[in-house]
Amino acid sequence: MSSLMVKELELIEEFRDLSLVCEMTPKSVKLGMLKLTNPFLENIKECQKTDKKLMEKLELVVEEGKEANFKVDENGVVRFHGRVCVPDVPEMKKMILEEGHRSGMSIHPGVTKMYQDLKKLFWWPGMKRQISEFVYACLV
Repeated sequence: MSSLMVKELELIEEFRDLSLVCEMTPKSVKLGMLKLTNPFLENIKECQKTDKKLMEKLELVVEEGKEANFKVDENGVVRFHGRVCVPDVPEMKKMILEEGHRSGMSIHPGVTKMYQDLKKLFWWPGMKRQISEFVYACLV
């Protein structure tokens, strides 16, 4: 029994080292491929302030009470239906797409799988189209 407990502890430590996001449901445990870190969220938050379209949506929320789908979380990050709004910064989107596509947990997923994975965490206009273009451009 003690050797099983030691093995379990070793596995837990290995999972922690992989920086996996763990979500427990009544019937299963899901391990995610992406983990948002504070520097990344800070970078998104700063870039959100310079995105004109995103700021227009935010003004509608604050001033008129419209656009109820957009909210600002406790860290000051703008979210759409709980997902992080990625500002219109091509380098940032490319980084997210590359990380989602070459992650150790999914390894070059197709368009549908990659979209389903990324849409849990992120949102930007035309996201599905950009994901499909990115995946089809991959030579692997």
